[in-house]
Amino acid sequence: MLDVPGVGVGHATVWRDEPAPPEGRGVARTGVTVVDPGGDTFGVPIPFGAVALNGAGEMTGFLTAGEWGLLESPIFLTSTMQLGRVYDAACRLLIAENATVGRDDVMIPVVAECDDSFVNEPRAMQVEESDVADALDAARASIGSAEPPAEGAVGSGTGMACLGHKGGIGTSSRVLPSGHTVAVLVMSNFGDFGRLTVDGIPVGRRILNPAEAAPEVAADPGPKGSCIVIVATDAPVDHAGCERLARRAGLGLARTGSTAHHGSGEIFMAFATGLRRPRGTVPSTAPVAGSELNPLFEAVVDATEESVLNSMLMAPTVIGRNGNTLYGLDADVVRALLR
Repeated sequence: MLDVPGVGVGHATVWRDEPAPPEGRGVARTGVTVVDPGGDTFGVPIPFGAVALNGAGEMTGFLTAGEWGLLESPIFLTSTMQLGRVYDAACRLLIAENATVGRDDVMIPVVAECDDSFVNEPRAMQVEESDVADALDAARASIGSAEPPAEGAVGSGTGMACLGHKGGIGTSSRVLPSGHTVAVLVMSNFGDFGRLTVDGIPVGRRILNPAEAAPEVAADPGPKGSCIVIVATDAPVDHAGCERLARRAGLGLARTGSTAHHGSGEIFMAFATGLRRPRGTVPSTAPVAGSELNPLFEAVVDATEESVLNSMLMAPTVIGRNGNTLYGLDADVVRALLR
């Protein structure tokens, strides 16, 4: 994601072990992740599109994205029961730094969620405003950095499960022949163990399910969850093109084994900095459209697939509430199967 000029990614991980409510907040395996497009997103918004493959999830700003086609805030990711808290914190933080918010116009920050309750106690408000601020600060500090963003069990991905293993945050990017970059960030939290597919190989059918190896440990979160995919590019793509880019993320998920289960919210979004312009003005550059989008479509699909696999391969085993366990995907086992 950091390969797109001006874009930043930051995390705040919430990890604690306290008594169960009401005595304490219970076991926290959650957090906040922020993707910051850079600059003043309110004064100089960005072409933006969002689509839902399966709607069992939530994203604030979804309707506005469809109506106006603009991104006016950084994108915040968190767990399901924390969405309102993160939205409130985002409003306060963005108001504090920009005197025009709420005066020139109001803002609807974009916040999206996935369910991490298999290992994270959902009956307590685990995320504080300071966590949102830390993730936002980290995203802005990462802009222009040569260091790749952290992946796996970090930030909002701390408690996520993917295809029966530990999931979380994954990123990947592609450079197009035009010189433009397409980058993807995934918060993976979907799928059944047996459906894991790597480079077309049905890996999930050929490795031992930890839930069967250690039945005394709760190790199978089941198919519920969600997946949030964020696509970023510096190509000159308009709102309609961004929606089309976002929609292709579903093809990348399918390559890894997703079937968009009934209870899983697959929400995809895309923004393009190449047509960014000040609030209320019209872009002076013609957008990439029609068949010119084909290289970007391919990049989105490939980078989404890789991001999902990165989210799993970079995540260690995580033990959470009630001893529930999400096992990290063993790269050596996968490598041997691919051979």
